[in-house]
Amino acid sequence: MPRRLRPTPLEHVVDGHALRARLSAAALDAIGDEAAQRARAIEILKQALFRGRMIAKERLENGASGVETARLLSGVTDEVITALYDFTTVHVFRARNPTEGERLALLAVGGYGRATLAPFSDIDLLFLRPYKQTPHVESVIEYMLYALWDLGFKVGHASRTIEECVRLSKEDFTIRTSILEARRLTGDERLAADLKRRFRDEVMKGTGQQFVAAKLKERDDRQARAGASRYMVEPNVKEGKGGLRDLHTLVWIAEYLHPVDKPEDVFKLELFSSRETKAFIRAFDFLHAVRAHLHFTTGRPEERLTFDLQPEIARRMGYGDRGDAPAVERFMRRYFLIAKEVGALTRAFSAKLEAEHFKNEPKGISRFLPGGKPKRKALDAPGFYEDGGRLNIEGPEVFERDPVNLIRLFKIADERDLDLHPDAFTAVTRNLGLITSKVRRDPHATQAFLDLLARGKRSYRTLTLMNDAGVLGRFIPEFGRVVAQMQFNMYHSYTVDEHTLRAVGLIGDMAAGRLSEDHPLAVSIMPLIEDREALFLAMLLHDTGKGGVGGQEKAGARSARSACERLGVERSKVELVAWLVENHLVMSDFAQKRDVSDPGTVAAFARIVENPERLRLLLVITVADIRAVGPGVWNGWKGQLLRELYNATEAVFRGGRGSDAAIHVQRHQEAAAAGARETLVAADPAAKGWAAAMEDAYFGAFGSQDLLDHAALARRAAIQGGAAAEGRVASGSNAAEVVVAAKDRRGLFADLALAISSLGGNVVGARVFTSRQGQALDVFYVQDVTGAPLGCENPRALRRLADALEAAGRGEGVSVESRRGAELARTAAFAIAPTVVVDNEASNEATVVEASGRDRPGLLQALARTLADNGLSIQSAHIDGYGERAVDAFYVQTAEGGKLGDSRKISTLKADLLAALEQNEAGAPSTRPGLKRARASVAR
Repeated sequence: MPRRLRPTPLEHVVDGHALRARLSAAALDAIGDEAAQRARAIEILKQALFRGRMIAKERLENGASGVETARLLSGVTDEVITALYDFTTVHVFRARNPTEGERLALLAVGGYGRATLAPFSDIDLLFLRPYKQTPHVESVIEYMLYALWDLGFKVGHASRTIEECVRLSKEDFTIRTSILEARRLTGDERLAADLKRRFRDEVMKGTGQQFVAAKLKERDDRQARAGASRYMVEPNVKEGKGGLRDLHTLVWIAEYLHPVDKPEDVFKLELFSSRETKAFIRAFDFLHAVRAHLHFTTGRPEERLTFDLQPEIARRMGYGDRGDAPAVERFMRRYFLIAKEVGALTRAFSAKLEAEHFKNEPKGISRFLPGGKPKRKALDAPGFYEDGGRLNIEGPEVFERDPVNLIRLFKIADERDLDLHPDAFTAVTRNLGLITSKVRRDPHATQAFLDLLARGKRSYRTLTLMNDAGVLGRFIPEFGRVVAQMQFNMYHSYTVDEHTLRAVGLIGDMAAGRLSEDHPLAVSIMPLIEDREALFLAMLLHDTGKGGVGGQEKAGARSARSACERLGVERSKVELVAWLVENHLVMSDFAQKRDVSDPGTVAAFARIVENPERLRLLLVITVADIRAVGPGVWNGWKGQLLRELYNATEAVFRGGRGSDAAIHVQRHQEAAAAGARETLVAADPAAKGWAAAMEDAYFGAFGSQDLLDHAALARRAAIQGGAAAEGRVASGSNAAEVVVAAKDRRGLFADLALAISSLGGNVVGARVFTSRQGQALDVFYVQDVTGAPLGCENPRALRRLADALEAAGRGEGVSVESRRGAELARTAAFAIAPTVVVDNEASNEATVVEASGRDRPGLLQALARTLADNGLSIQSAHIDGYGERAVDAFYVQTAEGGKLGDSRKISTLKADLLAALEQNEAGAPSTRPGLKRARASVAR
C-alpha cells in the first residue's frame, strides 16, 4: 500500500491572501464592466478550486488519509467561498456604512459544517440575517449563489434570521441537525455567536430525548432503504449500515447531549475510551478514503460501491492479489471488517450513554432514552443478571474468572430470549483474548456452543451477536477465516459469514415448522433427522473452505474435520459433517444441471449419498444454502426439481441395498406412469392416444390437472396448424409457465428460445418431452427483465408470447427485438471465462453437454442453435444461473437416436459452442470509461 503522507498546510494548496489579491486586481482591471469583473472572478476561482481538488486527488492516490483528504477539500472550498464573499461585498455590492439590517453571516451547515467534504459533495450554506431581508443582502446572496452554481457546486442554501432558525429547528429535526453542525465561514461574528447561544439555550436544552429518538428513527429508515444488513456486497458507503452516516449519528447524539465548540472535541469526552476513539478515527479515515476515491473515479457523487467500481477502488487504495485472494476481495473484506467495527462502536457508545439515561425496553441504541432506571433481576447463573430486559454481567471479572462464560453468555441470552446489554457486549469485545486454545477444547464451552447452535431458540439472532462481538470467529477459527469475506460475483448478496448465519437460521426456522408453506418437504423431514448437531455443524462450516487449497469442497471438509475434532465430537459425526461439507453442492448440481427424470441421474446421485439419513440432511442443507444466497435466488422451480430428485432417490433406498438403482427408478417411474395414465384417460377419454404415446418420465413431472391441460393443448395443436401454446402465472410462483405443443424437428427448441428472448423473457427452467408419434411438448419457466413472472403485471404480454411461440412452432420467422436490461449492464464488471464440457457417462441414452459463460438475453437460443447445426436434437434442457454466469446443460442425441461418440465431432461441437460463448463475451456490455474488468469468482 502507498506510504502515508503527512498533512499539508492549506496555504500550500490555496493561498487565500494571494487569491483575494488576484480577485481585487481583476475587479480593478475591469472596473465599470460588471460582466467582465464577474467572468474574471469566476475563472480565477475555478482555477483555485481545480488546483485544490487535483492536489487532494494526487495526495490521496499517494497515501494521504481519507480524513485529511476530506478536510483538505473542505478547506479549499472554504477559501473559494470566503474569497467569493469578500469579492462580492467589497467590489460588487459594497455597503460602506452598513446598517444593522445589512449585517450578514455566512455559515457552513450539514456535512460541510463538519469541515469534511467528499470531492463532489453538495455544499450546504446558511445566510444568517438579523432581521428581514434587505435589498442589499438579497443582492449579495443572489450574486453568490449564481457564482457558486457557475463554479460547479451543487448548493443547498437558506437565508434566515436567528429567530427563524430557532423556530424551524424546533419543528424540524433535519434543520436542527444541520444547525447543530453550523460553522461560521465569514461575515458577522456576533450574529453567528448569537445563533449558537440561542440554539443551545432554546432548542437543545432539555430536548435530548426527542433528538435521539428522531435520529434513531432516521437511522432505521435510512438503513431499510439502503439495505438492512451491513454485509450487502454492493454497500452504500454513506447511507448503508456500518457506513459514514452511522458514525455521524453517534457524533450528533454525543454533541447534542454534551455540547462542544468543535466537532473533533466530541472525542475528548469521557463517553469515549482511547480504544474507541482510535476505532472511530480508523473507521472515519477508511470510509472517507473509499468515498473520495468513488467520487474521483466516477466524476460525480457516487456513494454505492458497485461491482464495476470495486476493482478500481481496490487498486487505487493499494490492494494487490495475494495467493488465491484477488485484490478486490481483499479490499472488500477490509471494508466489511470496518463496517463490523462500526456496529461494535454503536453498542459501546450505547453503554456509555445508558450510564446517564436509562430505558426499560431493549431497542438497540435507543434503549438509553430516559425512562427510569431498569429493573435488575437475579438469575440462577452466577455472574449474570437481567437488566431492563437485557442480559448483563456483574463485571469483566466474570470472564476473567472463567473464560467459558464468554460462551455461556450467549447461550443464556438465547434460552431466555434476551438481547445483550451494551455493557456486556463491550466487555466481551475487550476480553476476546481470553478465548484460547484451552477454552476452545473445554467440554463445558463446546457443549454450551453445540446446544446453542443445534437447539437454540433464535439461532440466527444469537449467532449474529456472537459474530458481531468477535466471539464466533475466535471460538471457531475456521469460521473466523471467512468473516467479512466476499465473493466477487453477482450471485451472492452477502458476505460469506452473513450468508452462513442466515442459512443456519433458516434451518432453525424449518425445525420450528415456520417455513412449511415455502419448503414443505424440508420441514416435513426435519423430525426424521437423527443427528441435528451434524446438520447444524455442517451448515455452519459449509463455506469455510472458500479460498482454501484444493478447492472449496476439499478445503471445507478439512476445516470441518479440524473444527469438529476440537469440539470433541465423536468420530462418526466428524466424518458425517465433513462429508456433508464436501458434498453440500452435489444435490443442487444434480437437480439443476441434470435430468432428474433420467434413471441414470438418480442412480448416480444415490450412489454418492448412500443412505436416507444423508439424503435428508443434504436436502435441508441445500434448501437453506440456496435460499440464504440472497433475495430472488430461491424459486419454486428449484424446489420442484429438488423434491423430484429427493423422492426418486428415496424410492431407490426403499428398494433395498441389493437392488440396481437405475432399474429400481425405472420400475418406480413405470408404476407411477401407469397410474397417471389411468387417471388421465378416466378424466378425458379423448387423451388415450396422447397418454399412450408419452414417455413414462413425463407423468412424474406434472400433476393430474397439468396432464389434462397438456392433452387438450396437444389436440389444439393438431387442429390449428401443428402448434399451440399457453401460458399462466400460478399463485405464489416467481416464473410464468409456458407450454408449447408442436411437431418435433431439429432446431425447434432454438426457435422457441429465440421467440422468448425476443419478447424480453428470461428462461429460468425448461423441460422437453417427445411423444412416440413425434410431437414435442416443451415447458418453459419464464421471468421478465426484473426477475418477476413474465406477464404477472400485464397478462397481454403472456398472450403475445404464446402467439409468438405458436408461430415459431410452425417454423415461421421470429422478429427479434433488441433488449438490454439494467441487470445486463451490471455484468460488465466481470471477466468470465467460457467453458464447455461433454459428458457421455452421465446418461445411458444421451450425451450431456454443459456450457457456461456470461449470461445475456438470447444465450439459450444461441447454444441451442449451435447444437442443432451440429446435427443434435435436444432431449432435455436444464438452465441455471449464478448471477453474471449462466450454466446450461443439454441432453442431446444424434440423428440416429444415440450418443455423440465421434471424438472429432465432439471437438467440433466444443469449438462451436466456445465460439458462441466467446462471441457473447466479446459483445458484453462495456464498463465505465477507464475501468477494467476483474475475474469473477466461481465459488458458490
